[in-house]
Amino acid sequence: MDHKLYYKDPYIKKFTATVLYQNTNETGEHYVVLSQTAFYPTGGGQPYDTGTLDNIEVTNVEEIDGEIRHYLTTALPDTHTEVVGIINWERRFDHMQQHTGQHILSAAFEQLLDAETVGFHMGQEMVTIDVATGDLTQEQANDVEDLANRIVYENRPVNARFVERKELAVLPLRKPPSVTENIRLVTVQDFDHNPCGGTHPLHTGEVGPIKILSWERYKGHVRIQFICGLRTLRALREKHLILRELSRQLSSSETELPMQVERLLTSQRELERNLRNANEQILEMEVERLLKTGKQEANVHFITAIFTNRSMQDLQKLARLITQRNAKVLVLLVTEDGERVQFVCACSEHSRIAMNDLAKAVLPYINGKGGGNPKMAQGGGSTDKSAADVLAHLIEISKKKM
Repeated sequence: MDHKLYYKDPYIKKFTATVLYQNTNETGEHYVVLSQTAFYPTGGGQPYDTGTLDNIEVTNVEEIDGEIRHYLTTALPDTHTEVVGIINWERRFDHMQQHTGQHILSAAFEQLLDAETVGFHMGQEMVTIDVATGDLTQEQANDVEDLANRIVYENRPVNARFVERKELAVLPLRKPPSVTENIRLVTVQDFDHNPCGGTHPLHTGEVGPIKILSWERYKGHVRIQFICGLRTLRALREKHLILRELSRQLSSSETELPMQVERLLTSQRELERNLRNANEQILEMEVERLLKTGKQEANVHFITAIFTNRSMQDLQKLARLITQRNAKVLVLLVTEDGERVQFVCACSEHSRIAMNDLAKAVLPYINGKGGGNPKMAQGGGSTDKSAADVLAHLIEISKKKM
C-alpha cells in the first residue's frame, strides 16, 4: 500500500514518481504505471482523480490486477523516466466532501430511521444513496439532515486506517467489509464506523453543509438526492439568484412567490379555457362557411379546402364537424407549411369510399405516411407537390372510386 500516496495523505497535490512502463489498452488508449501515485482510481463509488503527469492530461485512473493505470491524452516521451504528477485538487476535494458527507448522512438515516444504505452513486452534479425504507416524510428528512449537519458543525475527527479483520469484530460497523484483506476503516468519531477505500478529510467540518435535495421511490427503496460542501454553496447561490429575479419580475417578496405563481397559473388556465372556447367558435364559423361551398358529384356533396400552417388536429376537427352536419358529404382538406403537405379526408355514414383506402392511394404521390379508418384518414409528407396538386389528386382518385 506504500505506493498509494492518497492513503498516506489525501491532501497531497503534487508528487514525483518513477515510470515503470507504458502501454495501450485494447481500445488504443495510452496509460502509464508508476512506482507510486497520488491519483485515486475509480472505486467504492468514488470517481477517479484527474490532473497531469509532466503536463500531459490524465483523463482516467483505474486499478486493474493490482496495478494503477493512468490514462493520458498522449504517451509520455521515452526520455521521461521520472515524472511530476499534479492532482486536480478542486475535483479531489469535492469527492472527499461528497464521500464523507455520504458516510455521515447514511449513518444519520440508520441512527434515526433504522434505514440501511443499500446503494451509493457520486455524480458530477449530485450524489444519491438508496436507503432501505418504505417511505420518507419531509419531517423525517429534516431530522436526518439536521443530525448530519450537527455532526459536520461539531468538526469531529475523521480517521482512516487499515485494520485486521479480528479488530472489526468488536466495532459497531454500519456494513461489513467487501474485501478480506487490506481492510480500511473510516471512522467519524463516536458516530460512524464504515469500511471504505475512498479519500476523506481529517475533520467533518471540511465536508461543509449537507443538503437533501429530493427523494423518490426506487426499486422498493427510497433514493435520496443530496449535495455537500461547495456544491451546496453553489446550489444556494444559483437558487438565490433565481428567486431574486423572480421576485423582481413579479414585484413580490420571496415568501409570497408561491402565492403569486398560483395566481398566474389560475389566470393562465382561465385564458387557455377562453382561447379554446374562441377557437371552437371559429371552427363552428368555418364549418358553416364550408358547408355552403363545394359541389355535387354522384349524389355526394364534395367539400374541399386548402389552408396554410394549420395543424392536423384542426383539420380533423373541421372534417368531423362537417360530416356530423351532412349525411352525404365527402371532405377533403389540405394544408401546407413550406416543408410539408398534410391532408385529411372524411366522409359521412353513407359514403361508398373507404377513407383509409383513399389515403393509401394518395400517400405515394407525396412520398408520405399516414393511416386511418373507413370514415376518416390522414397523412403527410415532404414533397415538391403543392397543396393544390395534392387536393386535385385527392379529388381525382375519389371520383374514380365512386
